[in-house]
Amino acid sequence: MRVISYNLRKHKASGELVDLARDFEIDALCLQECDTADLPETIGNLHLADATKGNRLGLAIYYRMDRFTAYETKTFALKKSLHDRVLSPAHERLIGTRVIDKETDHDLVIASFHAAPLTASNSLRRNQIHAAHAELLSMGGGLSLMVGDFNYPFFTKYLTAQMKDAGYDLTLSDRRTYTRYKVFKGHFDFATSQGLEIENVETLPRGASDHLPILISAEYGQDAPAAEDPASPTAG
Repeated sequence: MRVISYNLRKHKASGELVDLARDFEIDALCLQECDTADLPETIGNLHLADATKGNRLGLAIYYRMDRFTAYETKTFALKKSLHDRVLSPAHERLIGTRVIDKETDHDLVIASFHAAPLTASNSLRRNQIHAAHAELLSMGGGLSLMVGDFNYPFFTKYLTAQMKDAGYDLTLSDRRTYTRYKVFKGHFDFATSQGLEIENVETLPRGASDHLPILISAEYGQDAPAAEDPASPTAG
């Protein structure tokens, strides 16, 4: 399974998505800072599951309809930072889509996440990450892949340990994903997962965004359960 996560920098990199989907033969695409009113229903062979509605620059998930059947997509508001309260840039910071993998019969939740900015504390972002995992777990399935802009370039070893204690793996990319400012270079974009084996997280070449896209390659873990019979599917 191949998934790209990309912060579009206020939609400036949206023109790159068709090429990314084609060139890397991805199964899903998770976006942050996209203009949700300007998103197409399809990008190559990917179909829009849904996008956030509470903020214009929001989150979206695309998926391959020939591989996945989408059953449910939900958006979630997480604990607000002072930045959020004053400027109200992002009401919804998480979107998740529950899918059945037609190739393997696994029940999986794919999610796009955008944590509070660097003006907030790491403890608040950890709170948001834990809350996001709880919301995704409530969607069912038991297997999850959450990718996005975690805004967490420092002290990632502590975060990794916390994720492990909670039953999740945190996987950084092979190179830094944000280099716009000298002080804030680092791994801003990465993945957390449950029940999956992350083979690789590759940082892709720079485009029009200040974030570099990442490509996550994953397989289901040996103990990953097969899907039960969920409710009727929806197109999203």
